[in-house]
Amino acid sequence: MNQKLKEKILESVSAVLPITGIVLLLSILLVPVDLGIMVMFLVGAILLVIGMGFFQLGAEMSMTPLGEGIGVQISKARRIPLIFLIGFSMGAIITISEPDLQVLAEQVPGIPNLTLILTVAVGVGIFLAAAILRILFQIDLSTILIVLYIVLIGVSFLVSRDFLAVAFDSGGVTTGPMTVPFIMAMGVGLASVRGDKNASSDSFGLVALSSVGPILAVLILGMFFSPGETAYSGAVVADVGTTRDVVKEFLFDMPPYMKEVLISLVPVAIVFALFQRFTRRYPRRQVKRIAVGFAYTYLGLVLFLCGVNVGFAPLGALLGEEIASEAWRWLLVPIGMLIGYYIVKAEPAIQVLNRQVEGVTNGSVSARAMNRCMSWGVAASVGLSMTRVLTGLPIQYIIIPGYLIALLLSRYVPRMFVGIAFDSGGVASGPMTTTFLLPLSIGACQATGGNLMTDAFGVVALVALTPLIAIQLMGILYQYKLRGTERIAVREAEIPVMDSAADDIIEFEEEDGDGGQS
Repeated sequence: MNQKLKEKILESVSAVLPITGIVLLLSILLVPVDLGIMVMFLVGAILLVIGMGFFQLGAEMSMTPLGEGIGVQISKARRIPLIFLIGFSMGAIITISEPDLQVLAEQVPGIPNLTLILTVAVGVGIFLAAAILRILFQIDLSTILIVLYIVLIGVSFLVSRDFLAVAFDSGGVTTGPMTVPFIMAMGVGLASVRGDKNASSDSFGLVALSSVGPILAVLILGMFFSPGETAYSGAVVADVGTTRDVVKEFLFDMPPYMKEVLISLVPVAIVFALFQRFTRRYPRRQVKRIAVGFAYTYLGLVLFLCGVNVGFAPLGALLGEEIASEAWRWLLVPIGMLIGYYIVKAEPAIQVLNRQVEGVTNGSVSARAMNRCMSWGVAASVGLSMTRVLTGLPIQYIIIPGYLIALLLSRYVPRMFVGIAFDSGGVASGPMTTTFLLPLSIGACQATGGNLMTDAFGVVALVALTPLIAIQLMGILYQYKLRGTERIAVREAEIPVMDSAADDIIEFEEEDGDGGQS
């Protein structure tokens, strides 16, 4: 086996093992599960591990160099209309190909799927282009985010309550495994050409602004559409009796994901082919490496999506429904928090972000610290989501204060952490959230008789919110420790000077004494 692939798969095992263990314990202690369903879950976990390994290696080989290359070329362009057109086109193309967006579009009644998808794509395209111009013109990210989120909050009061959660969810689903590696690498490429002291800080923020676009676009769309009760078709628990049934279930369900991922990757591959044709940026050997990377990415995403949708989603819905049906339904909150803490580690795009942060900061902010901080943030968000399901608490009561706190913190944390934090919000709400946490929330909502549109939906939005606060708090701690280290360094630098001066005085006195004796 390729050594690099082996490393990625081992990392995936460490990420998926905790959530698998938690589900097994729940099935033993609280919610007895048929053996066939549990075997489906375990096979899904195996596919998840292998898929994550291939995807991470493939994204590293293909998406990262392509994104960086396009970012560098955009930086060299002098015409703003051309830069805007390229940014808009890339944002729209990648968004249309994002698998998570297709899932969300299926759940929103009253709006044709294509209408919703194109609306979101236009929102991402416009704001990705704006984010590129922000990096090139060195405009402060915090200021832009404050203005945009004030606009979002204002517009949210003009939209139907039934539509609000879906609108904020759309901002999370658009920044999934397809878009994040490419967009973040583009930011690195854009900033690398500048070479000034703020270049590293400005390489973050593309995902943040790209997440704002779809929320605003869907909120505006919501002024013209009023969805009724959702026609959600829950994840179906497969009826399997033998190991052959399990294999058949996965084999029969895999072709749709093969087609879905192929449709997702073809536009990006065409972009790569056209980019290489006109720029000749990559040597032949690297072109082959990128092509292999696309193949790894394709295989990884197919296995990953099949694993989480066929093996994880049905059990998530079952657990939510069964726990919420019991007298001890409030256990759903701590259980959800525990699942949220570990499930974020299994998001493939999270690892891409964490490695980029570690590389850009030269190890000052480690991937391990980012993982821990993201885990606590997502744990809090899932706890809030389960509380909403059980109480019917309106999402505005959490979203609006949450964003106000995040925006206030952005004025006091190091510039780089603002971009990292708002990027992390979009990255955290990936396939694992939409295929396990959302079914868990929907299953619980159905058991309690709540409104799916207002109570169950919104978990993606909250998962995207809390890391904004958690990462910025980490930034304040990082700044405090950095200042402490600098003070210690200054003191240590002063001590040798004083010692040296004292030695000179002693030597002078000895010489003077000798001279006096003579």
